Amino acid sequence: MGAAAVPPVAACVLLVLLPTAAGQTSAPSGCGKDLSSLYYNLCDLSAAWGIVLEAVASLGVVTSFVLTIVLVASLPFVQDHQKKSLVATQVFFLLGTFGLFCLTFDFIVGPDFSTCASRRFLFGVLFAICFSSLLAHAVALNFLVRRNRGPRGWVTLAVALLLALVEVIINAEWLIITVARQEGSSSDPCQLADADFVMALIYVMFLLVAAFGTSWPALCGRYGRWRKHSAFILATTGLSVAIWVAWTAMYLYGNQRAGEKPGWDDPTLAIALVSNSCAFLLLYVIPEVTHVTQRGPEQPFEDEGYPTRGVGYETILKEQKSQSMFVENKAFSMDEPSFAKKPVSPYSGYNGQLLTSVYQPTEMALMHKGPTDGPYDVILPRASTASPAAGSTSSTLRAEDVFVVQARPGGAVRDSRSCQVQSPYSRNRW
Repeated sequence: MGAAAVPPVAACVLLVLLPTAAGQTSAPSGCGKDLSSLYYNLCDLSAAWGIVLEAVASLGVVTSFVLTIVLVASLPFVQDHQKKSLVATQVFFLLGTFGLFCLTFDFIVGPDFSTCASRRFLFGVLFAICFSSLLAHAVALNFLVRRNRGPRGWVTLAVALLLALVEVIINAEWLIITVARQEGSSSDPCQLADADFVMALIYVMFLLVAAFGTSWPALCGRYGRWRKHSAFILATTGLSVAIWVAWTAMYLYGNQRAGEKPGWDDPTLAIALVSNSCAFLLLYVIPEVTHVTQRGPEQPFEDEGYPTRGVGYETILKEQKSQSMFVENKAFSMDEPSFAKKPVSPYSGYNGQLLTSVYQPTEMALMHKGPTDGPYDVILPRASTASPAAGSTSSTLRAEDVFVVQARPGGAVRDSRSCQVQSPYSRNRW
C-alpha cells in the first residue's frame, strides 16, 4: 500500500541521484583528503544528489533574500491599502522560505548531534511559518472578496505568528521528551524513529490542509480582483500536499522496500525541502511581488484629473481658470433678468473669451459724428446781452430770463449778431 502511493517520477529521480549514497571510508573524488567525512556529500562527484541540491539551495537562498528586499522596498509604492497591510505577512512567509533553503544544507551534511537536533526542530517550525502565513492570508482573502475590506495588517501577522508558535512549543517539548526518554541508553537525536519524526509534524499537516481548504471559498466573491491571490495560495498548497504525500510515503515505506533505508532518508528529506521551497517561490512569492504595486479596477483614479491632456502644473491652472471664468459669466448672464427696453451694454456679449474689438463711444467720437437730433441750444442756455428784467438789481444775465424771453410768442426778434451769442456747439467747428 505504501509503495504504491509513491509517485513513479519521485522514485526514478531518487534512483538516478542516489546510486552511491552510502557512507565511504576514503575521500571520494572531488573532495580533499583532509576534509571531514561529515561534508563528503557537498563535494562527492559520484553522488550527484548532494551537488545538485546544493546548487539549487544556494540559488534559492539568494532568490529569497532578493525577493524580500524587493518586497520591502516596494512598500512605499503600494497604492492599495489592503495589499499594503498584507506585506508584513508575506515577508514573514519569505523568512520561512529562506530558512527552508538554508536547512537543506543541514540534510546534505552528514548526521551528528547538532545537525540531527536542528533537523528535528527546524523542519516542522519553518514549514509551520510558511503554512501559517498562507492560512492567515487565505482567511484575510475571504473577507476581501466579499466586503473589499479585510482585517488589519497586524491582526493577520499576529494570527500567523500564533499559529507558528504552537509548532515551536510542540517541537521543543517533543525533542526534550524523546531525548530524555533515551537518557539511559543513548541521548543521540539521530537515533529517533522515523515514525516519531512524522508524528511530530501532524500539526504542520493540519496547517497545510487548513490553508488548502480556506483558499477555496475565496475564489467565489463579489470583488473578483482578489480571486487571483486565492488562486496563488490554492496552487501552492495543492502542490505542497502532493510533495508531502510523496516524501512521507517514501520516507516511511519506500526506502525500506527499496533496501536503501539508512542511505536514502536524508536525500529524501532534502529533496522535499528544495522542491517545496521552489514551489513557494514560483507559485506564491513571485506572483505576489509582481501584483503588489498594481492598482485594482475598483480603485478610483483620484489623481488623474486630466488623463488626455498635458500634465504641466501651469497648463492645469490655466484650464481650470478659463473653465471657471466661462461658467461664472455664463451663469451670471443666465440669471440676469431681461427687459424689453433696456440699454445694451457693450460688455453684455462677454463670455470669458478674448474679443477681437471692443467699441466704446467717447465724447470725442460724438463730436466727430456731428450734431445730434436735438439742438444743443435747447439743452444748453444761450448767453444774451438783453437788459435785465424790470425790478432786477443784478447786472448779470440769468439763464431763466433767457428761457422766458424765448418762450414768449409775441416777443420781438432781435438781431442775432447784437442780441445773441451763439453756442460754440451750434455748428461743427471740427
